[in-house]
Amino acid sequence: MVLSFLLLSVLSISGSVLAQSSSGYTDSGNGFVFQGYTDPVYDVTYGLVFPPLVTTGTNSTEFIGEIVAPIGAQWIGLSLGGAMLDSLLLVAWPNINSVVFSSRYTTAYTGPIITSLPSTTVNSTHWKWVFRCQNCTSWQGGSINLGGSSALAWAYSNVAVNDPSDPQSSFQEHTDFGFFGENFAAAHSSNYNNYLNGDPGTTSSVPTSTSTVVSSTTTLTSPTTTATPYDYIVVGAGPGGIIAADRLSEAGKKVLLLERGGPSTGETGGTYDAVWAEGTNLTKFDIPGLFESMFTDSNPWYWCKDITVFAGCLLGGGTSINGALYWLPQDSDFSTSVGWPSSWGNHQPYTNKMAARLPSTDHPSTDGLRYLEQSATVTAQLLNGQGYRNITINDDPNSKDHSYGNSAFDFINGKRGGPVATYLQTALARSNFVYKDHTLVSNVVRNGSQITGVQTNDSSLGPNGVVPLTPNGRVILSAGSYGSPRILFQSGIGPADMIALVEGSPTAAANLPPSSQYIDLPVGYNVSDNPSINFVFTHPSIDAYDNWADVWTDPRPADAVQYLKDQSGVFAGASPKLNFWRSYTGTDDKQRWMQGTVRPGASAVNTTYAYNDSQIFTITTYLSQGVTSRGRIGINAALTGLPLVNPWFTDPVDKSTLITALNDIVSNINTVPGLTLITPDNQTTITDYVNSYDPGSLDSNHWVGSNSIGSVVDSNTKVFSTNNLFVVDASIIPSLPTGNPHGTLMSAAEQAAAKILALAGGP
Repeated sequence: MVLSFLLLSVLSISGSVLAQSSSGYTDSGNGFVFQGYTDPVYDVTYGLVFPPLVTTGTNSTEFIGEIVAPIGAQWIGLSLGGAMLDSLLLVAWPNINSVVFSSRYTTAYTGPIITSLPSTTVNSTHWKWVFRCQNCTSWQGGSINLGGSSALAWAYSNVAVNDPSDPQSSFQEHTDFGFFGENFAAAHSSNYNNYLNGDPGTTSSVPTSTSTVVSSTTTLTSPTTTATPYDYIVVGAGPGGIIAADRLSEAGKKVLLLERGGPSTGETGGTYDAVWAEGTNLTKFDIPGLFESMFTDSNPWYWCKDITVFAGCLLGGGTSINGALYWLPQDSDFSTSVGWPSSWGNHQPYTNKMAARLPSTDHPSTDGLRYLEQSATVTAQLLNGQGYRNITINDDPNSKDHSYGNSAFDFINGKRGGPVATYLQTALARSNFVYKDHTLVSNVVRNGSQITGVQTNDSSLGPNGVVPLTPNGRVILSAGSYGSPRILFQSGIGPADMIALVEGSPTAAANLPPSSQYIDLPVGYNVSDNPSINFVFTHPSIDAYDNWADVWTDPRPADAVQYLKDQSGVFAGASPKLNFWRSYTGTDDKQRWMQGTVRPGASAVNTTYAYNDSQIFTITTYLSQGVTSRGRIGINAALTGLPLVNPWFTDPVDKSTLITALNDIVSNINTVPGLTLITPDNQTTITDYVNSYDPGSLDSNHWVGSNSIGSVVDSNTKVFSTNNLFVVDASIIPSLPTGNPHGTLMSAAEQAAAKILALAGGP
């Protein structure tokens, strides 16, 4: 059948590989055991089961599949070849009391024979299509690897097809699409012939009916299991969640760590490799030098689709996709003057515990050498003339005024390290620790102030997806500065205007507690993020490294070979090469800190000068600790997380202080031969440049404060007016630290875990 809709012309995903992976589940409605995947955003389940795999003779060319979707899914597509071009595509949609379906291909193709099976159902909330697909394991130009695994693609639309009664109806482009890895080798069942007759346990003849009409009164059920209670349920496997879960399980507690995304590094089962690194078990998230490609990838599946700023929806969260700059906090980062309770001031024991598990390095290549250092050398000449001194930054964390040094990272042996490579691995070795990925938590389940469990999209964890706590158990939200507030909103905790948006969503509203149990807290307020401004320079000594444009698809061959040999060279480090700090006192007599980050290349150049683009480098200047501007984050009617009030330059003294710092950086530029500032150029003053700067480009993606300690959570990180709900992530940090925040966050997670364990009344 001819594929003749807009999807074909706009979407080509051939060759895509992704980290979302399938798992086995039992559909309690028909007893069939499928190998499949549930998309956490749209709650659509895709499952497949095949006849037994044989090692001699010819394997069967058919399978049984199912798609279970909310009634709002107007049509669903499943590509068996992981692409919409040159791949067999199955499409289906509900029509009154039936499911209508067809197969599509880019050219005339009549191979598949598709039969709906009796457990196909449609009701008021969901539709489920269970079908037999004969002659479906190969097609012109492709086939299913029955003994292996590969990527499948799905397409989702909330816009109805043009004629729902016509299996060949045309329709508009999908609303969204994605991919998951299907383990075909695990999808074979000796009960296959029984399944064809609707009976998982009794051998019978194969049905011949092709009816697609089903009853609208049939109750649609999802796979369920007896729920296992846990002492601690930790929601979100970013840095805060991983560290908390490791320390809690180390203390003997029964811990469940839930992550909405999938694997990242090769060690965790990730498979998203660059072509030049295939077969090495080194994914995009392992190789430090691929950091810049995170923002230019044509298939950026690892970014959260329901948050409008960059947020990582994969194991490790932000620590799997960031530049891994890693600063041990200075003492003032945990002082009462920046909003921490006095009980948090003695951070050093917890910072020491973090550093012992995760040491920093300013020379990440395994050969001990530094690479691509020209921009650092030139900037050091500039700073030396301004009274700066050169230090090893993490050897002296409190020296952050007129100091600079080589950029420090938490890479390990030339690969991304972070909590995934350290804390998670010790947790996984314990029998009292359970980790589940692809599990989206929408809200906590509570009775007034008492939390009894969490609501997930995975019914294998408990009836209707609810995972319970033990009698004295606790929930820790570690879903990030946008994710944790959204879970609180959907749990009836937060400002009235945010909860009202949840009430407007039929699915989310059903999980809210009674309005009499709503808890009014300033969730989403007090948010800060570093305002950042880029200066672009040229210097004849610089190697801009082709602006990092081809590192994912076509890197410099010698550098790729060197890295794959022993994790040394350019690719063993990320793009930042040097960092520096200076303290300023603003016109309001408040102290603020400036941080600079230097890297080869530039994200944007705007200049009237002629320049050599192979010689460009960037200094990004941030305003950090002491920033007084604040914003607000929240959700919209679609429950998408987004900034409601931007947190940059709401206080004009922040802007004037940063302008002063920018002028200081270039105050002696004429003392460095060959150094030229090209953005801004001499046609624009620095003040005008900052005043006209795109507000969206000010975003450093260092969001903190949306669940600030002291206003949303208490000094033990417990949410006010609850008995057993905690938050441990960047959202509790009351204001920006002096450097990129993930070192401060991990130290805070160590301290939070200790405080939670010390509280009376726990499990």
